[in-house]
Amino acid sequence: MSGELDRMRAELERLIAELYEGERKILVHGEGAPDARVMLVGEAPGEQETLQGRPFVGKAGKNLNEFLELAGLRREELYVTNAVKFRPTKLSAAGRIVNRPPTREEVQLFLPWLRREIELVRPGVIVTLGNVPLRALTGPKTVIGDAHGAFREVEGLRLYPMYHPASLIYNPSLREVYAQDVRRLADCLRKEENG
Repeated sequence: MSGELDRMRAELERLIAELYEGERKILVHGEGAPDARVMLVGEAPGEQETLQGRPFVGKAGKNLNEFLELAGLRREELYVTNAVKFRPTKLSAAGRIVNRPPTREEVQLFLPWLRREIELVRPGVIVTLGNVPLRALTGPKTVIGDAHGAFREVEGLRLYPMYHPASLIYNPSLREVYAQDVRRLADCLRKEENG
C-alpha cells in the first residue's frame, strides 16, 4: 500500500512540475502510518514544513502535538497530510515571502489527490483542521465555528472537524475549546476500540 502512495506522489510531482513550469514548487506529502485509523488533514504547508519536507512541524505542529499527547494520541499512529501540498505565499508589505490562504483553484487542483490519498489510507476518521480542508470535503458553506467537535458523514467519509492548530496562536481563547474537541475525539476512539 505504501508503494501505491509513493506512485501517487510521483505522479503528483510530475503534474505540478508541468503545471508550474519555471516555478519551483516544493511539495510536502502526507506522512504517518499507511493504515492509520485517523487521518489529520490541514490546510497547506508553511515555511518550516516546506524546509523540512514534512507536514505540521512548525508552530502549529507543536500545538497539535501537544494536544495529541494530552489526549493520549500518538502522531506515529496517525496519518498527517494537507489539502494543498505546496506552500501558498505572497509578498508582505515589508517585502518578505509570507504564507497566504490557498485559493479555491489550488484547493480544487489538489482535491482529487487528497481523495485518492484518503482511499489509499482508508482511515476510520478524517480530522479536518480548519476551514480549508473542511470545505474541500464538504462544500463551501460549511464553517468550522459551527461544525467543530462533532462527527459528520459526508459522501461515505466520517469527518471530525476541528479548528486549525495555528488558530490558537492568533486566538489563545480557543485553547480550551480545542482541548475539549481533542478529548472528545480521543474518548470516541477509545470507546470504539474497546467495543
